[in-house]
Amino acid sequence: MRVKDVMTTVVVKLSPDNSVRQAARIMLDNHVSGLPVVDDAGALVGVLSEGDLIRRTELGGGGLAVDASLAADERAHAYVRRSSWRVGDAMTTDPVTIDEDAPIGRLAALMQERHIKRVPVLKDGRLIGIVSRADLLQAILVARQDETATGDDAIRRSILIRLGENTGLEGLDIKVAVSDGVVHLWGNVETDDCRRAARVLAEGVRGVRGVVEHYSEPYPQ
Repeated sequence: MRVKDVMTTVVVKLSPDNSVRQAARIMLDNHVSGLPVVDDAGALVGVLSEGDLIRRTELGGGGLAVDASLAADERAHAYVRRSSWRVGDAMTTDPVTIDEDAPIGRLAALMQERHIKRVPVLKDGRLIGIVSRADLLQAILVARQDETATGDDAIRRSILIRLGENTGLEGLDIKVAVSDGVVHLWGNVETDDCRRAARVLAEGVRGVRGVVEHYSEPYPQ
């Protein structure tokens, strides 16, 4: 799936000239934790999020300790962000964005790496949508199930291939047999996490009806 398949296209936006109070009201009314900020030409210029607002002077943030080692302009910039009434002064500039054709796996990784809850979606540099963590949850619901051909032999081949795909199970020499859709596993798998990973891997293959572990038993010859 691509970002464009899960993004929200009706986007509530802010202007840099909106007041912070207006922005807070819009965020509360729309039940969102952040909003894109666009200029008069419709270009994305920033994002205003809850994180940008929690140090506001209205919340007592004006007295926050400031690192005295910072340069004067850096301290002045921090003061403006927490004190100005304008969204354009309080917002985060150069926000993280993503292209509409990017895979959603890349988007999920980006959200995790940058600790962000929503990402504006661009097409040719223009804002066309936004994706939140909730949109990714929806993607899980509509994701297509595994399309491996059914049948014991096909199931076994699929499991053996997946065992070598960065699962933590590489090199454990796990033996696999399948009978009437039930997967049987043998091998030198000593940790609970690895055993759990092997079970989850097998259960994710189409047609699997159950998994039986035989790790304490010798593999039948």
